[in-house]
Amino acid sequence: MTHSDSSSPPPHKLLPDAIHHEVKPGTALLRLQTTQSREGILDGAWWPRSRDIGTELPNLISALTEHLGPVTRVGLDADAWEELPVRLVIDDRVVHIDAFPVGDDTVLITRGERDYFTLLVVPPHATADAARSAMARAVRADNVTDATHILIDTGTGAGKGTGTGTGTAAP
Repeated sequence: MTHSDSSSPPPHKLLPDAIHHEVKPGTALLRLQTTQSREGILDGAWWPRSRDIGTELPNLISALTEHLGPVTRVGLDADAWEELPVRLVIDDRVVHIDAFPVGDDTVLITRGERDYFTLLVVPPHATADAARSAMARAVRADNVTDATHILIDTGTGAGKGTGTGTGTAAP
């Protein structure tokens, strides 16, 4: 018989390597690097199913919180999403949303005070094969290609994180 101390919370771990699971509706499609090094430009990828941040973000934040701990802020491209609030309450926690017209095909996740994760945002309209390819490239530890070029190279889009625009930063 094994003994475990149920009063102590489990330590935060890296996300599992398994990627080919059946996906239920409403599930966040997410991949993160599974190493502590975080040497690439991107730390992972997210494939939202729509441009509605109120629908998509809670699933992402819940998935990240389960494995990495509480998320405090999310920075994203204001032009890529419909009706952005300044904050959402997700799992009884306030998550602040910073919106900028950056057009860089990413979302910036802040955990704690200064721990940032940069995720490639695969456009909702991407095919499953193109999205899988883009997500696989984004999580490579040796990745030095920016998000926009990954999306162009994998045929998932040539513009902002949700597939509209040019992918260039605003002046």
